[in-house]
Parts: sequence; structure tokens; C-alpha cells
Amino acid sequence: MEQPRKRSRPGRNPAPEGRTSRPRQAEVARLAGVSQATVSLVLSAKAQGAAISDETRRRVLDAARSLGYVPDPAAQRLAAARNNLLGVFSFTATFPTDVEHSYYPFLVGVEREAAARGFDLVLFTGSSSGGAGAAGPDALTRVRLADGCLFLGRHAPLAELKRMVADGFPLVHLGRRDELEGLAWVGADYVSASREVVGHLAGAGHRRAVLIREDDDAPASTDRQQGFLDGLDACGLPGGPGAVFRTAAPAEDLTPERLRRWLDEGVTAFVAEETDTGAVWRALLAAVDAAGLSCPRDLSLALLGSPPPDLAGAPMPTGFDIPRTQLGAAAVRLLAALVAGEEAGEPLVACAFRPGSTSGRPPTHP
Repeated sequence: MEQPRKRSRPGRNPAPEGRTSRPRQAEVARLAGVSQATVSLVLSAKAQGAAISDETRRRVLDAARSLGYVPDPAAQRLAAARNNLLGVFSFTATFPTDVEHSYYPFLVGVEREAAARGFDLVLFTGSSSGGAGAAGPDALTRVRLADGCLFLGRHAPLAELKRMVADGFPLVHLGRRDELEGLAWVGADYVSASREVVGHLAGAGHRRAVLIREDDDAPASTDRQQGFLDGLDACGLPGGPGAVFRTAAPAEDLTPERLRRWLDEGVTAFVAEETDTGAVWRALLAAVDAAGLSCPRDLSLALLGSPPPDLAGAPMPTGFDIPRTQLGAAAVRLLAALVAGEEAGEPLVACAFRPGSTSGRPPTHP
């Protein structure tokens, strides 16, 4: 006997045959070939005024229809209770509002994307808890005034962030933070970019290179080192402990004498990591100058990142550019999705290789 068909509720799309769970926006995004943030915009009232083409809108709606997607009423109620405020908290000593600060382009991307999505920003300085760099147990309490918060800084108070993650407060860290389970983050692909820089140096004929980095285990430094060592291995160049030099005091440790010892040992290329202070790159340039050397005539230099803005008059270093503005925008997209109670993820953002003028062929000696 033929079984009677189940009738769909009015206003609901039929779920695909064999499906028992509610389709998620992430599945709609994959099927439509767009970001989950785009899906959220199309399927909500926020789509009005957004720069979304009719073709993209049609693909999203077709994908939602084919999957039987309907909004989660619980998530909608939570979203309705929010006030469209996103927090931004910096772990630097002062909030990076100076246009020459390396974090400033991040904030440009954050502000533009937040405005496009109808969010206002609240900038938290931590003045009531000892400054923006404070890491005490109450340093982050006030960020809960916002619907969610974006954090940026090289050294973050992981214990406090862990408590906030456990409470379910929407957080996004700008920069990789794998060490804290459950903390969402967006980051640049420093591994691939650093590997490409080493490949460029090897292609120019360099057979020995040294990476100079700060003496800590910040994820950005770890990623750069991994990419550097991967690049050495891929090009058949010697790696090992001697290929990486860590220093807690670059201005003191990078002396002209140490630089000349490296050159006598056959090192012809020196690679520095970028940090928010630019300390390693500054010390390396100072050592080259004090030793009476020039690049790329006597040695080649490369910088894994962008040069400090106040060194704009110096030769542009070989290396890569960090897509700071794009990363800031990606962080807001991810945070907006988390605030809406959606599953979301942002891929690593690629860094663009920069040929620069501080590297060339290694010097030839008679």
C-alpha cells in the first residue's frame, strides 16, 4: 500500500530526503560558493543596502531552498536582543590610533567592515585596569558591554580569554591563537609567505641564510620560523639550530662583530621577523651600517613582514606585505557571524610577496 506523504508546514521548504538535522548557514554558503557572512546578509533584513549582486543573492536563495534551510528561531531571538555594538581591545601599551602604528591598518579594515554591516564600535583602552596592555583578572570585564569583542596584540592574557570563551561570549583574536581551544581567530598565512621569501633568496644563489627573531613563542613568530625552515628544506639549504638566532635584546645582540662572524662562516642572507616594534629589523640595519657594509652588495637582507612606517625613507626590503586591512575586515565578518549564533570560519589570508631592493646575488670572492 502506498504510504501517505507527509505535508510540509506552511512557509517551510521540504528537507532533503534522508535528512534529520537542521541545515546550517555554513552548508548554504558551501553550496552557493560564497562566504557565510554573505549568506547571513542575504537571508536577513541586513541585506538591504549591502553590496551583494542579484546573481549572488539568487545563488544563496536557491541553495537555501534546495537544502530546506529555515532560520533558527532561537538564534533570531538572541540576535534581536543585541545592540549592534562590537568591541575592539588592544593588548599593546597604548591603543594603536596613530596612523604610523603597525596595527592602524587593522583598525581601518575593522571600521569599514563594521560600518558596512551596521555595527558601531567600542574601543576599549583598559584605562581602568592599568592600561591597554594590562593582563589582570579584571582587565577584560568591560568588553562584555558589547555584543562581542575583537582582540589584537602579540601577547594576550589567555587565562581571562579562556574564561570568556567558556562563558560563550563571542570573541575573535586577530592573529593565530591555536593554544586556546574554542577561541576563534583570523590570521595571515605567514608559513607560506616566509617559505616563498627563502625560495627567492635561494633562487638568487644564496646557500646559507639565518633567521633573526625575538625570543618568545608568539604564534606569529613561530609561523614565520616554520615557513623559513620549510623553505630551507625545500631548497636543500642547511637548517638546524644555527639557522635561527633568537634574541631578547636585538639592539645589544646584533653587533657588527657578530654580523662579520656570520659572514666569515658563509652566511650571505639575513632574514628578520617583523613585530609591532620592528626591533629586530632596526637592529639588523644598524649593525650593517656600523660594520661598514651595504646591501645587496655585501649581503642580502629580507624582512618577513612590512617595514616600520617611520622607516619609509629606507630601501624597501625584500619580503612580504601583511594584508592588515583585509585581516581586520575578515575578523569583523567572523565576529558578526559568532554574535548571530552561526558557525563560521575564515581562511588564512595570503601575504603578497615583495621583491624589494635589499637582496640580490651573493657576493663572489676570489
